[in-house]
Amino acid sequence: MIPVPARLALLMFLYCLLTAGALWRALGTGALDVFTLGVVPVLLGLILRQSWACMALRLYVGIQTLGCAALAITALIAYRITPEEVRVVVQGQELPIPAVVIGLMALLGFQYWVAFSANTRNYLARH
Repeated sequence: MIPVPARLALLMFLYCLLTAGALWRALGTGALDVFTLGVVPVLLGLILRQSWACMALRLYVGIQTLGCAALAITALIAYRITPEEVRVVVQGQELPIPAVVIGLMALLGFQYWVAFSANTRNYLARH
């Protein structure tokens, strides 16, 4: 039996945290959305080592990329109209835009690296 590749194990840990946050948010707000709760089937497929999990992971990363691109385009348009109102505020704390962009790019890049690596594909293909 092949052990879980380290980068896939790290991604699964991050997805566990994201799943907990998504469920907490869903229970707190009563709102369900694919962007946050879409991680649940992907995480289950990775944990259960299903062959379809690789495709689900790639699809989920693609959905995240589209969501981030849409938010970025909206922010750019808003910045052209009123630059002083384009801010990222989390629980009352304003975050610097460059740090948010670098963080999102790093997170998406890591997920792409894991989703399209041969190690992940081989791990999920073997039963």
